[in-house]
Amino acid sequence: MKTTPLAILCFLVASVLGAVGQFFYKAGADRTRGTIQSYLLNSRILLGAGCYIAVMVLFVAAFRQKASPSALYPLYATTFIWAALIEHALYGRTISIANVAGMGLLVGGMYLLGRTT
Repeated sequence: MKTTPLAILCFLVASVLGAVGQFFYKAGADRTRGTIQSYLLNSRILLGAGCYIAVMVLFVAAFRQKASPSALYPLYATTFIWAALIEHALYGRTISIANVAGMGLLVGGMYLLGRTT
């Protein structure tokens, strides 16, 4: 099954939105007071949920292209790379050599998985 460029793009955008959603969840969690209302009416948590809804819409759009899940799901693993880059940009977190090596292994694994499908 041939995976289209549009399906690949959908999953790459979904991976960025997944990472952004994680940071909205964290920012929202930092502002809660432990009450249900502080969770349900928290704009940052709602934005995080919106990101994850967009991720699911992009997944559906990609699969409508008759794309191969085994080729696409490894691309979603780049969420971890985007999260590290966002954390570095927003919070100044250092990206260590070990982090870069892990990112390299992720990219290498994605290449190998995509190559066999």
